[in-house]
Amino acid sequence: MELSVERVDVWTATIEDRPGGLAQVLSALRDAGVDLQLVVARRTPESPGKGVVFVAPLQGDREIKAAAQVGFSVTPSLHSVRVMGMDQLGIIAQLTQMLADEGVDLRGVSAAVLGTQFIAYLAIESVDDAEKAMDILQRA
Repeated sequence: MELSVERVDVWTATIEDRPGGLAQVLSALRDAGVDLQLVVARRTPESPGKGVVFVAPLQGDREIKAAAQVGFSVTPSLHSVRVMGMDQLGIIAQLTQMLADEGVDLRGVSAAVLGTQFIAYLAIESVDDAEKAMDILQRA
């Protein structure tokens, strides 16, 4: 199977857990011309009244500066691999099994299908495991 596999920095920001909290930071990125491929947001039960948003990619000084102005920073503890390819039945199960067979532990997975293509972001525990995962997936 032909896959596009690459490391991607994931950026995160704390947001207010209120109507418009997420829209506020995403609007600032939009206004700066940032074209996001991934947005994941959730409440943070450990911090009532707050939430967290993860985005990717941010490219270039202009985008990074705009993101920093609304509280985004790159997450040094989150090592992410983006995988894209043709969708097929069970593709994420197949890819995650390949990683499991080689001992790669995943922190999380976000995946979606649009038309005939899939995209997945794999959150991996360490830089070494992210490199290992890329090698495994590029050989798929």
